Amino acid sequence: MNPVRVRFAPSPTGPLHIGGLRTALYNYLLARRTGGTFILRIEDTDQKRYVEGAEDYIMEALEWCGISPDESPRKGGNYGPYRQSERRDIYARYVKELLDNGSAYLAFDTEEELTERREQEKAAGNHNFRYDASTRDSMRNSLSLSEEETKALLEAKTPHVVRFRIDPGETVSFTDTVREEVSFQSNELGDQVLMKADGLPTYHLANIVDDHLMEITHVIRGEEWLPSTALHVLLYRAFGWEAPVFAHLPLLLNPNGKGKLSKRKGADLGFPVFPLEWNDPVKEETFAGFREDGYLPEAVVNFLSLLGWNPGTEQEIFSLEELTQAFSLDRITKSGARFDIEKGKWFNQQYLIATDDAVLAPLVLEQFAAAGHTIDLPKATTITGLLKERVHLLPEFVSNGSYFVGPVTEYEEKPIRKKWKPDNRAAFNEMADDLTALSDWSAATIKETVVAFMGRHELGFGAVLPIIRVAVSGSVQGPDAFEILEAVGREESVTRLRKGYDAFDAIKAA
Repeated sequence: MNPVRVRFAPSPTGPLHIGGLRTALYNYLLARRTGGTFILRIEDTDQKRYVEGAEDYIMEALEWCGISPDESPRKGGNYGPYRQSERRDIYARYVKELLDNGSAYLAFDTEEELTERREQEKAAGNHNFRYDASTRDSMRNSLSLSEEETKALLEAKTPHVVRFRIDPGETVSFTDTVREEVSFQSNELGDQVLMKADGLPTYHLANIVDDHLMEITHVIRGEEWLPSTALHVLLYRAFGWEAPVFAHLPLLLNPNGKGKLSKRKGADLGFPVFPLEWNDPVKEETFAGFREDGYLPEAVVNFLSLLGWNPGTEQEIFSLEELTQAFSLDRITKSGARFDIEKGKWFNQQYLIATDDAVLAPLVLEQFAAAGHTIDLPKATTITGLLKERVHLLPEFVSNGSYFVGPVTEYEEKPIRKKWKPDNRAAFNEMADDLTALSDWSAATIKETVVAFMGRHELGFGAVLPIIRVAVSGSVQGPDAFEILEAVGREESVTRLRKGYDAFDAIKAA
């Protein structure tokens, strides 16, 4: 395939949904696969819905995932500006071209007039009023008014919009890479507004003009835009331009497979649907992000890549480079992809396990610092190595390893009731004394000392290790007991053993 030019074109009306991030990823992969160009274009023509901070959020999310654009509002490029709000004069020229060739017309209907007409249609039994070939002649526009009337309205600076003229009775067909041949009837399309009264274009016009001028070869976007594509194809024809290749991605579905994945569903079920945490400045709500919940960006990218794309093999773990080499549009699936957050956690665990302890440790250090624990990097590296195969998310290093940085406050009672024998208290005090005397506090030496103690008292591992584990960590679960002791330290370990014996006696006596 020749080098492509693709774009990701979000609107800064809120945070970047995880489905949007997948769209950006697929565009990025195709660009890298073909040696092409990945563009970020901000479609901010809807100024009423513009949200402060949303654009920066989008850019930060892409950077966090490692899918940086080649051209963007920040990086620039030869096809800018890359914000639609800065391209107003460009759109005006192309609107004039459509007006001149008869593909568009001026409409002076006020919101009140449009509302009144809709109500009249409802009263007559038509609940789907559409401004189109069947109704435009009865509305106030340059097709229904005389040239003099239209001129007078313009001279009076009467607010107006520009609508696209769609003729009925035509079948609009195009080829979609994912869905193959798609057809719509022009009778189903209304005369969409192309330029609003404020002089800014609607999505439909700006999208087509920008894609053409930026020489976009492939439009990869969500399934929700499929119904609009017929209008876009007609706009390309009206301009006499060649349309790009279209590929409409399947929806991301809620975990139960029903309905489009929503932020509310994510909040209700306790998982993020945004790459980064989002603090809504309008509604003053906070929504979780994959980054803040403790996911690695590489794991998120790998997880997302397989939600709607099939590599055709059994391979599941892909680096970004491997995804680039394997990706192709013809392996994108048609059906919606169920968002299985447990699978996402599994991916994250695989990446935690595969990441070198020294690389992962600074992230673990940050987690402990955020929880109010001060530890050094060597300690964080040790904890990382001991726990990374037992956690799925970064915060679990703290919740599962709190005993590495603080005293044990609760004990798992079941193993104590089963294993602790108060008559053995004197023997276990002896073991604590033996450990106190060690000069080499390493897991190997600790094990040798404990094994020697067990031999003297004819005790097996099943009678001793649960006691050590619960006393030092509070639970029988966790990494190797002797490595726990080494990481906790000699003085603190012995203190916990003796304190634990007292607690175990009390539990047995209760």
